Amino acid sequence: MSFLVVFAIILFILIYTAICYYVGFNGWVWLKATRLRMNKWVYIGVIAFLSLSMFIGQFSLFLPIKIMGYLWIVVIGYSLILLPLANILVYILKRRGVLWIGLTIIGAFLFLLGFGLYNAWTPVVRTYDIKINKNTDADAVKIMMASDLHLGQIVGEKHLQRLVDIANEIQPDMILIPGDLIDDYIEPYIENDMGKTMAKLKAPLGVYAVSGNHDYYGDDLEVLIEEVEKAGITMIMDESLLIHGDFYLVGRNDLTDEKRKEVREIVRDLDHSKPIIMMDHQPKDLDIAEENGVDLLLSGHTHRGQMAPAHLITRRIFENDWGYLQKGSLHSLVSSGFGTWGPPLRIGSQAEVMVINLIFESTKN
Repeated sequence: MSFLVVFAIILFILIYTAICYYVGFNGWVWLKATRLRMNKWVYIGVIAFLSLSMFIGQFSLFLPIKIMGYLWIVVIGYSLILLPLANILVYILKRRGVLWIGLTIIGAFLFLLGFGLYNAWTPVVRTYDIKINKNTDADAVKIMMASDLHLGQIVGEKHLQRLVDIANEIQPDMILIPGDLIDDYIEPYIENDMGKTMAKLKAPLGVYAVSGNHDYYGDDLEVLIEEVEKAGITMIMDESLLIHGDFYLVGRNDLTDEKRKEVREIVRDLDHSKPIIMMDHQPKDLDIAEENGVDLLLSGHTHRGQMAPAHLITRRIFENDWGYLQKGSLHSLVSSGFGTWGPPLRIGSQAEVMVINLIFESTKN
């Protein structure tokens, strides 16, 4: 391990410890302003446990610890926004009103928790109408897209059933899942028999998926492909399919895959007079997709930051971090995702399903 790596780890631990101390100290000051009584060492133990839960949860199969760790991350993050404001107000008021300021901060956290839970577990359907000027015998196709399922210990069969219910209501011609089907490991998917629910996703033109970065992290990609295809979902791995002779569906392996093919290699031998739809989990290199004749690029990955104001960061990183963008002849759609990664909350984004009414306007005379 290099010196820089060791230095970075030590620096992270020191900064994280300082932040946890800051949050804990503010909590103790508020407790002393109330009629609540708690032993100082018990309080320190609680804060220490919460601070460590973020790390323990990553290696624990005990779901409450994992959720506790994720929620502590949320508390830490928003405390860095809310507590300095509270401290300034307390200073201005010369320490008067500590009780009510503290209650206001607690109320703000409860609101964020409720709002975040609603956004995470109440998916919205967003519809887009897109025209492609390419030769095809089909007039239109209705696509349902749901990215970033993150099926695992937190996002499970119940939320997956919501996706099935939405599909049954929409009745799409085709269902596409552009990556991150599982949350790192395949075991929860298998142990909870989620394949039975996945198999309920049906569409006349088929159900297709590509790999996302989280599908690689647990080294379970091969097993995932096998399990998903048992459920009737076709994984498209750096290849293309001609759908009913009308249009091409291209699937790219995630950027995590060091051996993934270049776009030009996959589409080189295709009939470019036909529409080309491509799924690529991470919405990067839009210009390369456009240069190679891709008409519609479907992605996820960003979660639109999931926890505001992280959306300001994703907006800076990606040319299109959420929603619709047209770049020349290319139409790009990026979903905020259906599941969650980390905290089971969404603040600043909402779980979503995209419905794409793809209209083909033939160039034939």
